Amino acid sequence: MRVGIGYDIHRFEHGRRLVLGGVVFESDFGLAGHSDADAALHALADAILGAAGLGDIGDLFPPVDPQWENADSAELLRIVVKQLPSTLAIGNVDLTIIGEVPRIAPYRAAMRARIAEILGLDVQCVNVKATTNERLGAIGRAEGLAALAIVLLKESDAA
Repeated sequence: MRVGIGYDIHRFEHGRRLVLGGVVFESDFGLAGHSDADAALHALADAILGAAGLGDIGDLFPPVDPQWENADSAELLRIVVKQLPSTLAIGNVDLTIIGEVPRIAPYRAAMRARIAEILGLDVQCVNVKATTNERLGAIGRAEGLAALAIVLLKESDAA
């Protein structure tokens, strides 16, 4: 078995749509970034790459490359999964969203289902939870949010 951890943080920006875990939230603001800035899927991609020993998301999708501007992070995550050797498969993922806003609970089931669909997993293998930063720092002042992901890779059934 292999375990990887991923972290991502983005500041809020008015006029952008908010996408987290591949789900579009109803919001007046989104996350600033080169792609759609889905911090949850970016953290998840880094966790997968880390567990597999394949570098990080910036290696595959450099933020200076115009090819990835406004890219759908769900598609980026699918590309990451294709990087896995055939001997490894994703066992489960645990994702934490850290922020004062938005409220995650109304979107949690949709996020779990979307991530499971993207990764080809049973929804029971995907956990999504949220916490605040107790009003501390930039996240606590609601200037942005962060995501933390842990992934377990296991030997593939095809191996």
